[in-house]
Amino acid sequence: MQGAGYLAIWSDLTPQDETDWAHWITREHAAERVGIDGFLACRIFRALGASVNRYFILYELEDKRVVGGPDYLARLNAPTPWSQRIMPRLGNFARGGGRVAASAGTGQGGIVAPLRLDAVPPWDAAGIVAELARLDRIIAARVLLTDVAQTSIKTREKGMRANDGSFAALLLIEGLEEPAVRDALAHLRKILPAEEQGAIDALPLYRLAFSLPKRLLPG
Repeated sequence: MQGAGYLAIWSDLTPQDETDWAHWITREHAAERVGIDGFLACRIFRALGASVNRYFILYELEDKRVVGGPDYLARLNAPTPWSQRIMPRLGNFARGGGRVAASAGTGQGGIVAPLRLDAVPPWDAAGIVAELARLDRIIAARVLLTDVAQTSIKTREKGMRANDGSFAALLLIEGLEEPAVRDALAHLRKILPAEEQGAIDALPLYRLAFSLPKRLLPG
């Protein structure tokens, strides 16, 4: 990942809304966000084998201050007409942003496992991600910590969605292929505390669908 900050978002879509959402995110929204000062890149992933259309979006930021910064908040409080149409349709919405606490590996993988954590991990984050990044066909592993105060700022966009969720931390594993990432999760299950194992077992994997680094923006 570029930068020291992040913003992660999940949402579900009904089949009838998916095409409109896909056009919105690739033709307007991602470019709008990446164009904000402090936003460096956007990657969009789709869940594998899920019974619903579930998406995971990862924005790479210069640092955690961007999440509550004036430029980003200005956009959140002035959603476009297309955004106003899409936002109320996003189901099981979850959002969190903050800082990269630990990172190991080089590059980005096409298959990711984003494990949301309800508490700041008490375990050795640097040691865990280093161990994961050494596994076969794993590109990188990271622990990301949410800045709850900045993530919770009330905005016009937040008010357009019902029952937004969040999380305290995110463990992100990136790999070359699905079996390798599943093997990494099985390894993770052996080394994390028992209270985290249920979330690991229920975690879907995601495949990269779209990416937009700032350097590819027009102009």
